[in-house]
Amino acid sequence: MSVVGRLDESPARAGAGSTPRVPMRARRRGPGGWTLLAMAGLAGLFLALPVVVLVGRAVLDGSLGRALASPAVVEGLRLSLATTAISLVIAVGFGLPLAVTMARRRFRGQGLIEAIVDLPIVLPPSVAGLALLLVLGRRGLLGEPLTALGIEIPFTTVAVIIAQVFVSAPFFVRSARTGLAGVDRDLEDAARVDGASEPQVFRQITVPLAGRALAAGIVMSWARSLGEFGATIMFAGNLEGRTQTLPLVVYGQFEGGDLDLSIAAAAILVLAAAGVLVAVRVLHWGRALDSL
Repeated sequence: MSVVGRLDESPARAGAGSTPRVPMRARRRGPGGWTLLAMAGLAGLFLALPVVVLVGRAVLDGSLGRALASPAVVEGLRLSLATTAISLVIAVGFGLPLAVTMARRRFRGQGLIEAIVDLPIVLPPSVAGLALLLVLGRRGLLGEPLTALGIEIPFTTVAVIIAQVFVSAPFFVRSARTGLAGVDRDLEDAARVDGASEPQVFRQITVPLAGRALAAGIVMSWARSLGEFGATIMFAGNLEGRTQTLPLVVYGQFEGGDLDLSIAAAAILVLAAAGVLVAVRVLHWGRALDSL
């Protein structure tokens, strides 16, 4: 039989033995599709409802406006924004070289290093704070030498920043490592052939290609710092104007019996985090439109 004959027969055979395609609308209307949509709706409702109720109550009863005039809330918000900005710079500054090394090099003990980097993510925050206290506390491993030099870290603003970096940096490192590992090496080699230096290759080729993963890591790291509570209260304490970040204000006002102010402070945290996420989305959409 000729090649043309075999080609002529193949559609008929394929059509005879193949399963007819089900229209997309029919598949969506099937019982399995409705079940999937229902489960997805329940999951979305479970995640969204508590946040919506929290923010809605703070707005509707006017406590959000009163909270913005509360010295404790304003100071807690100021301290949170300042410390998270510093901790984010530190996390990116030290985490990016680590992410590059883990993504681009293979060395003995790499699995152990990766496990150590990921460990703060799964540690309970209170355990992380206690661990920091045992190392940097006045009677800790490094505390006594630091005290002899006149340096005291626990229960200071510096302790807040250290606690935030400890719990948030792994989120950036994990995301950056994944993004950097996915960059096409051929594009980097082509830039080197064209005469680009290593810093130029990294700045103009690697970082833009891994930009989405780096941005996601930055957002996750900042959000984790903003919501940090357990490690902060264990290692830095709850001193108003000094170590009392906004999550600690929420806890302190709730313990003190001022539920409305606690809810309002929590709503401010939610709105701040949501604002950053929206800004990142808008920035991403803008870059996508520019590339068209």
